[in-house]
Amino acid sequence: MAKTVRAALVQATWTGDAESMIEKHVEHAREAARQGAAIIGFQEVFNAPYFCQVQDAEHYRWAEAVPDGPTVTRMRELARETGMVIVVPVYEKESDGFYYNTAAVIDADGSYLGKYRKHHIPQVRGFWEKFYFRPGNAGWPVFDTAVGKVGVYICYDRHFPEGWRQLGLNGAQIVYNPSATSRGLSAYLWQLEQPAAAVANEYFIAAINRVGHEPEFGDNDFYGTSYFVDPRGQFVGDVASDKEEELVVRDLDLGLIEEVRQQWAFYRDRRPDAYDGLVQP
Repeated sequence: MAKTVRAALVQATWTGDAESMIEKHVEHAREAARQGAAIIGFQEVFNAPYFCQVQDAEHYRWAEAVPDGPTVTRMRELARETGMVIVVPVYEKESDGFYYNTAAVIDADGSYLGKYRKHHIPQVRGFWEKFYFRPGNAGWPVFDTAVGKVGVYICYDRHFPEGWRQLGLNGAQIVYNPSATSRGLSAYLWQLEQPAAAVANEYFIAAINRVGHEPEFGDNDFYGTSYFVDPRGQFVGDVASDKEEELVVRDLDLGLIEEVRQQWAFYRDRRPDAYDGLVQP
């Protein structure tokens, strides 16, 4: 397996309907493939608006089955077409009344590898997610893909270091962090937390944020600035625009993971025997 992986992410504006939103991402994925990308990831609930700005049962309609719903099925076809691994964040309906904020991971041959369900669910102004989502219950999977070991951590999860660490312990080399976060709420933290997590856990992170306004749903100003960050906490290339839609394609040198882990040895020096208090309720 090559140590250098060409990886992509998409930060996108809302189009007004799911069908055109999906087709927009299909075209971005095809362009990423033309540029040689072997993996791509999309933003949180990529095929829908960020409806969590309001609390309205009407928006349960965005939920669908994973993996057998129409969106993941379409993305499996796209993976086969492009030969890319695809990280697909959607609103999942498991059964009546059981809804999750989920990301499916599809391998480069179109096979469905599994899903991650967002663990930490916010309930604050403009982010009324407990109205829509149950807390994730599927653990911290790391998927053995055509490009290496890939994990997912979704939006609000990023504020909680425990999940980042568990993904590292489970072998992640690249973690995709699809998000929908607003300028006034978290812009200061956006370029601080994921680089710090990349350093602490010594892997690559793809931090993806929506961009633009969705005024029919609320006042949130999604500020983009998506990026890849390496295990030293350094951005891989430029950070994306804070106002415009953008496809970001970068080369990730996975050999840097071993180099950094030998140099800094954070995993060697962990003290799990001393951490019991961290998991007490």
